[in-house]
Amino acid sequence: MIVGQGRSNGQITPCELCPLRKQSNLREFDADELSFVKQFKVDELRVDPGASFLREGTRNEHLYTVLNGWAFRYKMLDDGRRQILNYALPADMVGLQGSLMNEMDHSVEALTPLVLCVFPRAKLWDLYSRFPSLAFDITWLAAREEQLIDENLVSLGRRTALERTAYLLLHLFVRAEEAGLVKNNTIQFPFTQQHLADTLGMSLVHTNKTLKRLMASQAVRWKDRVFEVVDRNALVEIAGDNVTPRRPRPFI
Repeated sequence: MIVGQGRSNGQITPCELCPLRKQSNLREFDADELSFVKQFKVDELRVDPGASFLREGTRNEHLYTVLNGWAFRYKMLDDGRRQILNYALPADMVGLQGSLMNEMDHSVEALTPLVLCVFPRAKLWDLYSRFPSLAFDITWLAAREEQLIDENLVSLGRRTALERTAYLLLHLFVRAEEAGLVKNNTIQFPFTQQHLADTLGMSLVHTNKTLKRLMASQAVRWKDRVFEVVDRNALVEIAGDNVTPRRPRPFI
């Protein structure tokens, strides 16, 4: 087992008491679906910040739903440079690629203390064959990941530094809203400017200067990792696009 991660020691959150089920933007399960998911879930995994619980090039016998915390997907180049591909928040699924393709082509690291629901790959076909509604949910989650990667590619290829920074922060803010993590237009983001730089494909110096320009717009405030959207319309205008989540959205 990788240092920084541990099993639940029998302390597993019952699916019927799952805190995610209280989120109004997540779809409800019917009784049969909930009964199956209770059998599908076999454990919970706890991961310390900074630990990579999925690694590029390894086989993965499980897939996971984030129950609590933040993680990020990333790839490393041979010279040590890192590209962050995306972030995983509560209700997001990770490890599906490794479950279906037999091998991960990226790694996943915990950004905060992380709690994951554990599902065995061996039971995935049972889900697809018995519960088309849950199978559609997994397909939707996979398609959503493709959509998020598409937006990241647009940012890296065509958006200016200011636009891509504004869009990324708006995107993460909206996803945090989905997860019920935003209070009074404010959230404590767990990532650093280095994480942003590695996501945006910019140097740390360039990222810092761009953030200062964004703060000067008065659209947002960000101090001591506490991020506040002051003028949402202005942030959307700077980003050049809005982020409109689907509600209610699927999760497993």
